[in-house]
Amino acid sequence: MPGNNDFSVPRYAPEPGGLWARLTARDSLVRRLDWPLMFSSLALSLVGALLVWSATRNRTELNQGDPYSFLFKHLLNTSIGIVLMIGVIWLGHRTLRGAVPFLYVLSVVLVLLVLTPLGATINGAHAWIVLGGGFSLQPSEFVKVTIILGMAMLLAARVDAGDQLHPDHWTVAKSLVLAVLPMAIVMLMPDLGSVMVMVVIVLGVLLASGASNRWIFGLIGAGIGGAVLVAALGVLDEYQINRFAAFANPELDPAGVGYNTNQARIAVGSGGLYGAGLFNGHQTTGQFVPEQQTDFIFTVAGEELGFLGAGSIIALLGVVMWRACRIARETTELYGTVVAAGIIAWFAFQSFENIGMTLGIMPVAGLPLPFVSYGGSSMFAVWIAVGLLQSIRSQRPITA
Repeated sequence: MPGNNDFSVPRYAPEPGGLWARLTARDSLVRRLDWPLMFSSLALSLVGALLVWSATRNRTELNQGDPYSFLFKHLLNTSIGIVLMIGVIWLGHRTLRGAVPFLYVLSVVLVLLVLTPLGATINGAHAWIVLGGGFSLQPSEFVKVTIILGMAMLLAARVDAGDQLHPDHWTVAKSLVLAVLPMAIVMLMPDLGSVMVMVVIVLGVLLASGASNRWIFGLIGAGIGGAVLVAALGVLDEYQINRFAAFANPELDPAGVGYNTNQARIAVGSGGLYGAGLFNGHQTTGQFVPEQQTDFIFTVAGEELGFLGAGSIIALLGVVMWRACRIARETTELYGTVVAAGIIAWFAFQSFENIGMTLGIMPVAGLPLPFVSYGGSSMFAVWIAVGLLQSIRSQRPITA
């Protein structure tokens, strides 16, 4: 957004030759966008729409008799997410930097509301706010964004101003306090999957910021100790403990706590190289895999699109990570680097966890597959993250 301060996007003089010439000018915003990132993100969302449609079209208890219900909702969520992305690009990550304190407080208030009578339990997790009219919100998805922005703002402030080469210990400590507060609230829900993602985000942010390795190793040790303490105090619900038990021993209760994972592995394994074809998967059509449109969406890809289709989804996710890594590497400010690194850590771990739990190599943690799984809050958050990445790239100087 043009302005007169140091954090605004440079004002570009109109190029002669009409609108098309201006849009394709060397320094235009359109040229500065990362189109491989844009197209791969959009492709994932559209493939996700087909998979969600396949998983829900026959489930009358979910779609109330409308086989297109979840398809249209997923496309609507994607459209809203794209609008949010455009808004973030228009404002710019530097402008949003000034709004981080407000956004952080808002996200903390929202996760606190989950613990009040406004909170609701959906799919076994008490992590939602019911807004009425069939709409609900999962605030922990937006906390991921505000933790990244808040920590980046603190860690990069003095470095980008030229006062320091790396964040000092006091700055790192303040950034960790900022992250721990909403994480502790989310843990009380308890939403263990989201907390796991947030821990990885914090580590990714600290690594990118150049913080001392003592903080990294200290946090890893504290995380291990915290996990032991959580287990000892009985903070986790029984269903969460059972998930870890089933991961450690898949044959423990194949008809009970291990049912989801076993059915997911059967679905993925039955797809072969080319898959059974969209809408033709026996596990999907027979509704054997629970929560298939959300947590286990990858099983639809494995069964109906086969190894090639499921591999294509992983390849598209790889393109997203590659472009995000390139944006992080090429930006000239630490703030942009740290924000991009936090998003990379978030997308990479959540994708690995989601796909891993369908294959039985990770415990079931109730995390959606970015861009692909059904869910408005998740979709909005990941497209906001894409907007941040695009803003970081578009506001850097172009030298080639």
